[in-house]
Amino acid sequence: MEFIMDDSKIENQFKTILKQLNQTKNGVVADSLTARGFKYKMNLGSNIVTLRGLAKQYDRNHLLALKLWNKQWRETMILATMLEEPSTLTEQQMDYWAKSFETTEIAEQAVINLFPESKFAYIKALEWCRGKKFLVKYTGLLLMGRLAMVDKKGLDEMFEPFLEVIAPLMRDPQLSNVMVRSFGQVGRRSKQLNDMALEFLSVLRVDENKEAQAVAEELITELSSEWVQESFKE
Repeated sequence: MEFIMDDSKIENQFKTILKQLNQTKNGVVADSLTARGFKYKMNLGSNIVTLRGLAKQYDRNHLLALKLWNKQWRETMILATMLEEPSTLTEQQMDYWAKSFETTEIAEQAVINLFPESKFAYIKALEWCRGKKFLVKYTGLLLMGRLAMVDKKGLDEMFEPFLEVIAPLMRDPQLSNVMVRSFGQVGRRSKQLNDMALEFLSVLRVDENKEAQAVAEELITELSSEWVQESFKE
């Protein structure tokens, strides 16, 4: 367990943020999220653009992020992903957050705002793809795709191990949408990965599982398309 000495300045920032959040309430957004099945301890309905603007008023700080995360409001958890310092992330913290996600929205915000900047990003993405909990696997796939998109300096070889673990996930209908989005990013990253992805998908195209067949077919159609193939010539 992590013990950090409290800090009066950070505590004041935390209290100020809570007051600011109460001024950003949006009942329409809150009702919409609830209708879509996103359940939170507290949901003010603040939109993401507003939260980004609020986050820009503060420096990234590990203690502040922990305080916000522990509050467990929708908005404080999202702000925690925006205000955490990537260099302070440990594998234990990443695991704890990923295993405590209760909605895909929070998982997506963590992957967009924070996790790709961690030195453990590839390790955790691969590990989470092997997880048991739906949202852990979802986060692993999402992080795989995000890394393929934003880590321009990463070696293509970093994505090869994912081919060994994602075949079973392609048979899960709950993961089909995120699989298409994320594996599509891998297959569009380079010609080398595109060729590997298409070879991998050709096997699943004739898998006995209908879900895997459908996902493979959709990805093959995209990754072999003229516009994707032409992009590698640019």
